[in-house]
Amino acid sequence: MRMAGMTETKITDEEAIPEPGRTEPAGQPAPKKPNGVAPKEVVEPVADLGRETVGDVRCENPFIVTEKVNVFYGDNHAIQDVTLEIGKSEVIALIGPSGCGKSTYLRCLNRMNDSIESARVTGKITLDGQDIYSSELDPVALRARVGMVFQKPNPFPKSIYDNVAYGPRIHGLAADRAELDDIVHTSLDRAGLLKEVKDRMDEPGTGLSGGQQQRLCIARTIAVNPEVILMDEPCSALDPIATARIEDLIDELSQDYAIVIVTHSMQQAARVSRRVAYFHLGHLVEVDETNKIFTNPQHKLTEDYITGRIG
Repeated sequence: MRMAGMTETKITDEEAIPEPGRTEPAGQPAPKKPNGVAPKEVVEPVADLGRETVGDVRCENPFIVTEKVNVFYGDNHAIQDVTLEIGKSEVIALIGPSGCGKSTYLRCLNRMNDSIESARVTGKITLDGQDIYSSELDPVALRARVGMVFQKPNPFPKSIYDNVAYGPRIHGLAADRAELDDIVHTSLDRAGLLKEVKDRMDEPGTGLSGGQQQRLCIARTIAVNPEVILMDEPCSALDPIATARIEDLIDELSQDYAIVIVTHSMQQAARVSRRVAYFHLGHLVEVDETNKIFTNPQHKLTEDYITGRIG
């Protein structure tokens, strides 16, 4: 209904469709400068909650639970009051600028920080309900349950076979050579490497290509039947073809393992993860489903990072 005395104003298609990044409601024209050109909008933060994490740090069927975790390297407070749940059989990506604390947090999950003399961890981290920092828990046994793949492939200076067999041997997972053979072949097959190396088992693992070495390291990790796989920028040293193969492998492995991956590639995080956690200066800023983080971030810092304003 048109009110008396008012005239109808037509809105052109050009005016009705906001520019990318604009937030005008559909059907309303963008405000104009005097010369008729719509001004470039300054995006305001959707939420500015200081140090409180935005989004939902909880998840269904949590397998790893971290509560108010802090890490200190001497006087340096590296991560601060991080609370986060990680579900079984999910892939969660940790993103953020260099030095934001994402790799430090990752190393807390299998006590890799124990090897750093000045490191001190407070708070609580549980794996399937068990406190991983309990004095009753052997860190070696923990690392069999929570495996890790590093940034650069690091095969042992051993044969391909012995690289994969090393873990099952020291943990006593094979009763005889036939059982060990089965573990090695199954692990290489699951890592997508068996067909390429089945006739080269006695050759050194260091002689493989970079992508093959990384898949060998993944095979070595899953050979001890872990429950969680941590990946610290596993594709940063690889070419695009090898990267695609590793990403396909992550998707396959996520059916059986909880996977936590640190990456500087937001495209990779979008491709492989179900949830994303954004870190900034030691704080967990935002956690949400991957699609929501990249299309509708709730915190200004998250938005600034994914749009390239920081980082």
